[in-house]
Amino acid sequence: MRIPFIDLKKQFAILEPEIRRRMDDVLAHGQFILGPEVAELERELAAFTGVRHAIGCSSGTDALILALMAHGVGPGDAIFLPPFTFVATAEVVALLGATPVFVDSDPETFNMDPEALRLALRAMDTGDTSKYPLPATPGKLTPRGVIPVDIFGLPADYAPIQSLADKHGLFVLEDAAQSFGGLYHGKRCGAMGHVGATSFFPAKPLGCYGDGGAVFTDDDELAALMRSLLFHGKGGHRYDNDRIGINGRLDTLQAAVLLPKLTIFPGELDARQRVAERYTELLAPVPGLTLQAIPEGCRSAWAQFSFLHERRDAIQEALHAAGFPTAIYYPKPLHMQKAFAHLGYRPEDMPVSMDLSRRILSVPMHPYLDDALIEEICAVVAEAAA
Repeated sequence: MRIPFIDLKKQFAILEPEIRRRMDDVLAHGQFILGPEVAELERELAAFTGVRHAIGCSSGTDALILALMAHGVGPGDAIFLPPFTFVATAEVVALLGATPVFVDSDPETFNMDPEALRLALRAMDTGDTSKYPLPATPGKLTPRGVIPVDIFGLPADYAPIQSLADKHGLFVLEDAAQSFGGLYHGKRCGAMGHVGATSFFPAKPLGCYGDGGAVFTDDDELAALMRSLLFHGKGGHRYDNDRIGINGRLDTLQAAVLLPKLTIFPGELDARQRVAERYTELLAPVPGLTLQAIPEGCRSAWAQFSFLHERRDAIQEALHAAGFPTAIYYPKPLHMQKAFAHLGYRPEDMPVSMDLSRRILSVPMHPYLDDALIEEICAVVAEAAA
């Protein structure tokens, strides 16, 4: 390929002196676990997101599981989430013995459809699966929470989702693994719901040089509980265990990498927006091509730039022939994955997610993509789509 899908080398060239200085500081003081850089990063993340507590952890997956553990999720609990997402969102639910209840996507935003959530909750309340498909489970499930996913960087529609959650006594866990830096009506992604979770996987809008993540909340008790859980259920000291937890700490070296990246992150978000606007300008007129809709009051972090087209495979082949990488997020919705076959879902149960998986394609997206390359990529797409 002529260019990378996400160009981390250009970013490193800009930040190399400060990243190396920060990493050298860690090597010098030797506090590789919970060193001072972790606490510094948590303060900066909380300030950026506008929450009382930001807690670094070992991955985006562990961020999700910490939030669920803190809410006491376990066997017999139902957690509502979209099938058009990465497996981690549902995987953590299953790991705790709870049951994922899939809620189909909105065909325009590709995020969880609040109306589908309303129907799923009603079906759960009444036991009437003729109104909405539910998982095939032997016993009655107790609705506990909702995990909206901010797909491709776009925040889900939290106002109606939170309203439904409040009505049914559910917590909302924002899966902001792709959306950190995005905005929903002036509020940063990660700050929605009762708790937010994000990932610092290298390819994310804000990524480290390995695995990392964070959880966000304004709830003091919830924050204290998650801090305990990520350190083996630690009580007053490291050999005092109040509960069963996990080894979910963020490495100090990863915090050292993230601190310089966070300083330029606002500018990178602006650059991602400019790239997305140029893509949109050039691709919107292409016949048969559907772009992800960005509702008024929302700003995507643009983890990916994706579109739908019936000729997806032909467009992908043409881009590869021209030397441009692509990705398909996601080729098979979760309700059709072997890991969740026991839930008994059928393809037609989630028609929008099935359609998205069949037609979705993502093209290169990062803050350092220049206009000439964007124009060339779009020209290839337009020709192959004809």
